[in-house]
Amino acid sequence: MAFPDFIIGGAPKCGTTSLHQVLHQHPDIWMARNELYFFDADDPVAHADFLGMNGDDLAWRAPHDEALRGWYQSRFADAPDGCLVGEDTTTYLMSDVAAFRIKAADPKVKIIFMLRDPVERAFSQYWHLVRSGRTCVSFEKALSSEPSIILGSTYAPRLRHFYQALGKERVHVVLFEEFRANQQAAMDCVTAFLGVPPLPLEQVETWHNRTKYPARTETLLRLNRIGRILVRYRYARHFGDDSGVVSRVAHKAYRRWFRFVEKSVLTRDRPPSEMRSKTRACLSRHLSDRNAGLSDLLGKDLSLHWTGFS
Repeated sequence: MAFPDFIIGGAPKCGTTSLHQVLHQHPDIWMARNELYFFDADDPVAHADFLGMNGDDLAWRAPHDEALRGWYQSRFADAPDGCLVGEDTTTYLMSDVAAFRIKAADPKVKIIFMLRDPVERAFSQYWHLVRSGRTCVSFEKALSSEPSIILGSTYAPRLRHFYQALGKERVHVVLFEEFRANQQAAMDCVTAFLGVPPLPLEQVETWHNRTKYPARTETLLRLNRIGRILVRYRYARHFGDDSGVVSRVAHKAYRRWFRFVEKSVLTRDRPPSEMRSKTRACLSRHLSDRNAGLSDLLGKDLSLHWTGFS
C-alpha cells in the first residue's frame, strides 16, 4: 500500500476523532492509528514541535525525504486486502502546501474535512493548548501568541487549494453542527462519498475523545509554565527514529507530567469560563472576513449554522 485511499484532513477540534473511530468500525474500511502529519511535518506554524536543532543545523523533516516516506507507507502495512485505507491529520487544512503535495503523491485520493463554527472552534483549540501544556496565558493573549488558533479557523482559502488540486468531486465537507444533529445522515453522506455501503450507527460506538477541563484555570496556567518546557518533546518519538537521550528522557517526563495533569487537574466536563462577549464579537467579525465566500463555496448559508457568521 503506497498511499491511503482517503484522508480526513481537518479541521482540529471539529469532531474528526469521532469520524475516524466510526469509519474504523466499518467492515470495508481500515484507518491508520493516530494523526500522521506526513504532508505538513515541516510546517513551522502548525508543527513547531517537529522542528529542532542538530548542533547548529536545523533538524528538518519533509515528505520528500526517503526515510520519512518509508515511515509513512509503513503506517498502512497492516491494512487488510480489499479494504479502503484512510488516515487523518487535522492540520492539513491549515497548510499552504499539503493540498499540492497530496496531489503529487496520488491525485485520485479523496479527502474529507469537518468544519465547525470558527469562533467556537478557536475557543476549543485554546482549551486544547491549555490542557496539553502549550500555553500559560488567557484566551485573549493566546490569540496573538498562538497563530494556529486563528489559522485553524481559516477554512476558505485552503479549501480552495484542495478544490484546485484534487477537484471538487474528490473533496467532501461535513459540518460539525450537522454531524451532531443527525449523525446517521452525515455518515451516510460520507460513506456514499467513499463508495462503501452505509453503516448503521446503532451497531457501533459513535462518540469519542470526550474533553476534560481544569477546575481552576489559574492553577493549570501556572503548571503550564513547567509544561511548556517539556511540551516541545511531546512528539519526539512520533516518527520512530532515535531522537537522542535528552529527547527520550524529556518525552517520558512530558508524558508523566500530562498524566498527572489529566488525573489531578482536568476534572470538569465543561470549560470553567465562557468567552468574553467583546472577544466573541471581534472574532466573529474577523473570522467571517477570513472565510469570505465560504457559503458560496459550500453551497449553503453558513449563517444558519454558525451564530454571528456573515
